[in-house]
Amino acid sequence: MISLDKINLSFGGFELFKEISFLINPKDRIGLIGKNGAGKTTLLKIITKEENPTSGVVGIPKDTSIGYLPQQMHITDTKTLKDETVQAFGELIQLEKNITQINKEITESEDYHSDKYLNNLDFLTELNERYALLGGENYEAELEKTLLGLGFERSDFNRQTSEFSGGWRMRVELAKLLLQKPDVFLLDEPTNHLDIESIQWLEDFLKNYNGAVVLVSHDKAFLNAVCNRTIEISLGKITDQKMNYSKFVTWKEEQREVQLAAYRNQQKMIEDTERFIARFRYQATKAVQVQSRVKQLAKLDRIEIEEVDNSALKLNFPPAPRSGRVVVSAKGICKSFDKNVVLNDIDLTIENGEKVAFIGRNGEGKTTLSRIIMKELKYDGELTLGHNVKIGYFAQNQAQLLNEDLTIFETIDEIAVGEIRTKIRDILAAFLFRGEEIDKKVKVLSGGEKSRLAMIRLMLEPVNFLILDEPTNHLDMRSKEILKNALIKFDGTVIIVSHDRDFLDGLVDCVYEFRNKKAKQHLGGIFDFLQRKKIESLKEIEIKKTNGSNRATKQINKNRSNAMSFEQRKKVSRNISRLEKLVIKTEDGIASIENDIEKMDKLLASPEKIEDSSVFQKYDELKLQLSQTMELWEKQHEELEDWTNKKIW
Repeated sequence: MISLDKINLSFGGFELFKEISFLINPKDRIGLIGKNGAGKTTLLKIITKEENPTSGVVGIPKDTSIGYLPQQMHITDTKTLKDETVQAFGELIQLEKNITQINKEITESEDYHSDKYLNNLDFLTELNERYALLGGENYEAELEKTLLGLGFERSDFNRQTSEFSGGWRMRVELAKLLLQKPDVFLLDEPTNHLDIESIQWLEDFLKNYNGAVVLVSHDKAFLNAVCNRTIEISLGKITDQKMNYSKFVTWKEEQREVQLAAYRNQQKMIEDTERFIARFRYQATKAVQVQSRVKQLAKLDRIEIEEVDNSALKLNFPPAPRSGRVVVSAKGICKSFDKNVVLNDIDLTIENGEKVAFIGRNGEGKTTLSRIIMKELKYDGELTLGHNVKIGYFAQNQAQLLNEDLTIFETIDEIAVGEIRTKIRDILAAFLFRGEEIDKKVKVLSGGEKSRLAMIRLMLEPVNFLILDEPTNHLDMRSKEILKNALIKFDGTVIIVSHDRDFLDGLVDCVYEFRNKKAKQHLGGIFDFLQRKKIESLKEIEIKKTNGSNRATKQINKNRSNAMSFEQRKKVSRNISRLEKLVIKTEDGIASIENDIEKMDKLLASPEKIEDSSVFQKYDELKLQLSQTMELWEKQHEELEDWTNKKIW
């Protein structure tokens, strides 16, 4: 369908693309990946002809339509939501006007045998056929379905687009694009402004779409769900494989080992050749061999290896100061903005060490409740923070709150105290700010760089309660993974407002769903919650189909009677979390003892070096300690399994 043939792009001597070639076939689902700055957005712009390559050809058939959703776009605010979205059906609307006009002329005509009358009849037939072919009879239903799927309410349809936030207006542009149904979708981070429900709806839409999709995203779960082909941009070249993102990562690691071996062999050959040239360059008897080796090196296709920085972005939050068992307790929290009620009668209790996700559609009050906990907003109801609770807050706009006139170094230096001031350069280096980069002004940094800088500021002060509002926005997959691992190790309490399912998976053990001005607690991880939501939806459909049959009612009542009470489920979850921590602590103890025994084994292997006879006694004590710790580990594991078996969702 679309072909890219030997695309090259250079900026002032720097080659961004080096002879990139690939095809976009009908019904392809391509995930376009690569590091920040690799050129993903630039490549999409080259396909749309918004940018021109230095050399190479982009071939697009004449009748192929392309729908492009950039990360940022100019949005007008002069129409209602419905009027703005209906522009996607420009041809249908024009056909309606033409059909109305022709019908009027036919009705007013009195000469049924004139050429004009007969031509109008033929023209009307053509217009009606075209109108039916484009789905004219159903376009309003499609419009409503799409807007509702992206999270809008019917009551929003007649609101001015100027009343919506930037994120919601981006959804309007996405809706218009989806309704146009182009042959090829080019989507650049389409999930940035969507909640989980809307992301799942978009997943289903794209999976079942009849055209091709090229998708740039840092949402691993979204890429895996939609794409069956992955193209990675690295070092100016592409790697193209027919597999989803996760399988591609595994394949790439295997290929890297092979490539590294080939790279080492080539480097050794180059060194040997250069050594030969340097040794015999000025010997007349070796002139022919030297020139042959020089030509050999000149023609050599050198293997390039992308640098992998395993030390990058190592987030280690300081040890959390000890706090009370209950970190935050809220009863009857209500909040309105003018006449708009956002939260109504919210009850919430979060205990020390819990990691909680706030999820729900945009505008349902997740950030509002976070700011209430921070005491940034006035509210009705009771809210109490526990003993010695110290909050660290990362807001959605945290990066924008940085002083843009300061340099990267100055931004950290102004809040660093004590020994930290001597380690600022090391800390910045761990966040990929190295060398002369630390003298850059904040104003020239990308969104991801600003987010990383804001995260450093958050880390410098020891806290025991983190509230993170969309912390992964603008972070690439590697940065998100390292942040996630740091939060898993963090021994304090965490609230995370996020729509990134893969980021939340394995991190949170409790989900608060914000819907209809309420916050409902669900114990378990994010995918447990999403699976239960699907089952509940299916049950609702089945109940409607059976029109409330006795059988369905009895089954629901039976399930309710068999299910654990809320307090029981909370107790089970708390005990599982406690025992998991104990098992990990005991396993660390076992590893430490085994390490000590290994050292003793090496010492005992050379008895002539032993000067103190108490070594043998200490060795026996370590063996006994290991046996006792193993028994403790077995008991903890058995208890953990018992509680896990009691877990009923």
